[in-house]
Amino acid sequence: MASHEVSAITWVKSSYSGENGGNCVEVAPDFPGAVPVRDSKKPDGPVLMMSRGAWADFIATLR
Repeated sequence: MASHEVSAITWVKSSYSGENGGNCVEVAPDFPGAVPVRDSKKPDGPVLMMSRGAWADFIATLR
């Protein structure tokens, strides 16, 4: 994914991420066809692209 595409995404920070700069995960739930995931502390870093099914399985496993 090109950097200009990532900058246009609306990111949502996990409600479990603290405000103290700790473990911070952001996702872009409205991205078409996939769920981009990134570390909010490194917004210019890599973006993990997951299928919606894989993301749903991941969340179900965490619960």
